[in-house]
Amino acid sequence: MDRLWSPWRSRHVATFDGDDRPDGRSLFARLADDPARDVERFVLYRSAFVYVVLNAFPYTNGHLLVVPYREVADYDALTPEETDDLARTTQQAIGWLRQALRPDGFNVGMNLGAAAGAGLPDHLHQHVVPRWTGDTNFMPAVGEAKVIPEALETTFARLKAAMPA
Repeated sequence: MDRLWSPWRSRHVATFDGDDRPDGRSLFARLADDPARDVERFVLYRSAFVYVVLNAFPYTNGHLLVVPYREVADYDALTPEETDDLARTTQQAIGWLRQALRPDGFNVGMNLGAAAGAGLPDHLHQHVVPRWTGDTNFMPAVGEAKVIPEALETTFARLKAAMPA
């Protein structure tokens, strides 16, 4: 059987109309536009040039994205201030994940351009993915399915608790 229960995805699927830029802006630009909706949208943190959001379709628990507010496709097109803020915020995100989820390691990086696997090639973002020793990826290798053991709401609350007030 190739089916796993993931009810949070139904909200996304129900609202998808095939146009990923209905108002000309990327999903990330739309996520950032209303700070009053941060909890609903799983936006954990905002700094001057970037914000941190839980990935709605994570590789594993706590998969974070560090996203510039400005829609930009190429890393070398970031301003020095954006680059510095992206690096500092990525460092902070690693600390929050370490405190909240206690991973044994991290994968950190970007997919720049569609050929590199970027799902939103016009708006770069840094992935911060916690990893655990013994996570052998049994289900993807054998069952062709990925199991995410914790709801986004729970992970969001755990990370918020690990962040300074």
